[in-house]
Amino acid sequence: MMEWIIILLIAISAVLLIVSMASNRKAEKQKQKEIDLVHVAVMKDINNVQEQIRNLELDIEVVTKEAGIQMTPEEIIFKREVLDLYKRKYSIETIAQKKQVSESEIQQFLAPYLAAKDERSKLAHEI
Repeated sequence: MMEWIIILLIAISAVLLIVSMASNRKAEKQKQKEIDLVHVAVMKDINNVQEQIRNLELDIEVVTKEAGIQMTPEEIIFKREVLDLYKRKYSIETIAQKKQVSESEIQQFLAPYLAAKDERSKLAHEI
């Protein structure tokens, strides 16, 4: 009788082990599906961003060609960095030090942006 109980307990534990493994496999498949869905969504977002970047680059190329602006890649990078520093609220003096040019050169480059900012603030105060 005792042997039958031991055999029955072993059989029950084997069945429980198989059921547990099957449910774990199901949970893993579900998690893998979720990971795959997130991966696909992220890849779509990356592709969208890359397409937007390509479109912006083409737009910039068209605008510079239409305007007849000729700049070297170094000039473009310099101007982008200066404008970025200015938009991040760096002072003209600090920008000049970082870029190792005179303050007057930075002020001359930023003049159109400073004028546009002044016009916007005047309009805001008038309203």
